[in-house]
Amino acid sequence: MNSKEIANGILRAVGIIVLVALGLYTLYLLQSIIIYLIVSLVLTLMGKPLIQFFYKKLKIKNRTLCVVLTMLLFVVLSLGVFSLFIPLLISQGKNLSSLNIDLLKDNLDALLHQTLSKVGLQREDYSFGVQEMLNFIDIPNFLNSFISFISSFGVGFFSVLFITFFFMKDGDRILITLLSIFSPKRKRKLKTSIFKINNLLSRYFVGLILQLTILFIIYTIVLLIFGVENAFIIALLCALLNLIPYIGPMIGFILMALLTMSSNLQNDFMTVSLPTTIYVLIGFIIGQFIDNFFSQPLIFSNSVKSTALEIFLITLISGTLFGITGMVVAIPAYTVLKVVLKEFFPNNKIVELLTKNI
Repeated sequence: MNSKEIANGILRAVGIIVLVALGLYTLYLLQSIIIYLIVSLVLTLMGKPLIQFFYKKLKIKNRTLCVVLTMLLFVVLSLGVFSLFIPLLISQGKNLSSLNIDLLKDNLDALLHQTLSKVGLQREDYSFGVQEMLNFIDIPNFLNSFISFISSFGVGFFSVLFITFFFMKDGDRILITLLSIFSPKRKRKLKTSIFKINNLLSRYFVGLILQLTILFIIYTIVLLIFGVENAFIIALLCALLNLIPYIGPMIGFILMALLTMSSNLQNDFMTVSLPTTIYVLIGFIIGQFIDNFFSQPLIFSNSVKSTALEIFLITLISGTLFGITGMVVAIPAYTVLKVVLKEFFPNNKIVELLTKNI
């Protein structure tokens, strides 16, 4: 190997690195649009059986009308789920309006001092308390962030609805147009990929619904046992948060603790509210244990054919690039990518290793 070949190899490697970096940077800049497209594709797959039901079973021969009915059903279900949380917000608002802030601070401060004294720290050994901790909370910035989130969510919601409508209405036509670009050999591979993707994602979504149902039942039983207000709504909210891998359960843990405490504000903090919250959180942890060691391995291994390490790394990367929404769609998107790679690069060693179970 002469110096010219070495130089060409180095230049080729540098060029590939630059192209990969530019590609990742482009993905970062277009992350919102990519997320909208992925979510729209997922909704399209979920809506396809409904469109077929309206078309074949109900004999509605106008495809556009079938798509409109499916979209309306999605919107009604979404609004129905959101409306369930209105009674929860009202009841929590009433509970907070009757809250004695000074008494709560005193109780939390006493609990903090008791906890720290267990590890050998006395009051004179530290200068912070509950009041000092609360001073770190920047309420105006929190409200600005919340308003910004609502605004972004609204734009995303209507963008996804718009894209999903056209995917459902003209998806087959778009697919035929895209397939016409490729040679007959590649066209067959793409059709095989689409069939496998549809099969795997259908099984994944069915398994996901089963997973959330199991968590909802466990959370509901725990909350009802301890007499927490709005048990069904809190259980549903915490179960839905499980859609966000890793982060969702932590948010659910905190949320369940806060809502359990707020529903017991009229009772004594140390003898009723705090013990009830601890028992509820133990039930939450048991539910997560069942989910992590039984439900999730069954769903991921039998539906998307991915190992726990793959799921963790892909979720971490997607979360870094695209935020929480990226974490939600990471597994379906990774499944699609694996199927396509297997069909077009079956002899590649890395692809062969990642897709050996597909």
